[in-house]
Amino acid sequence: MKRQAAAKAAKRQEPKKAAQPARKPPKGARRGGTAASGETDLTVSPPPAGQGKRGEAGYLGYLLRQAQAANRLRMERTLADLGVTPPQFVVLTMLNAYPGLSGANLARVALLTPQTVGVIIGNLERDGAIQKSPHPIHGRMLQWTLTRRGTELLGKCRRRVMAMERRLAAGLSRTEDGVIRRWLARIAADALKSGQGGY
Repeated sequence: MKRQAAAKAAKRQEPKKAAQPARKPPKGARRGGTAASGETDLTVSPPPAGQGKRGEAGYLGYLLRQAQAANRLRMERTLADLGVTPPQFVVLTMLNAYPGLSGANLARVALLTPQTVGVIIGNLERDGAIQKSPHPIHGRMLQWTLTRRGTELLGKCRRRVMAMERRLAAGLSRTEDGVIRRWLARIAADALKSGQGGY
């Protein structure tokens, strides 16, 4: 009995633990609902495009990639009902500008792999948009050109893409537009000259 009374007395004299301060959520965390465990959801969410590292504070290379992805998605939706994909539009555009390209050269200027271009060429030929002919000197090399159907299809695509281009350049002066185009072209040209890649 004396031992039990001494244990109770010691327990009453134990100091109470100080309450732990609430942890601050990490920077960028968003307060959500209450999880099953009863804790507050502190899931980190990135900023929307145009803000933080996805805006003016971001790397130029990342911003180029982000803009390209947004433009490609917009183009996919714009050309969808014509049955043309953005890579197919690029191939048609390059064959219109440089008729007679081989598959390898077409892959290089279209910024696509030879395997991807091979699939695109097969689909466009099947649809009657392009046609092949042997090279006049290197007979085993095939050259590709647009058919009348391909030219008409490209014309329909171009009208929609040019409307997109006008929206992209909205608010830019002719001088600013030229500066941006030269800067973008120089990036690829400089990479090719330095042997670091390029097309």
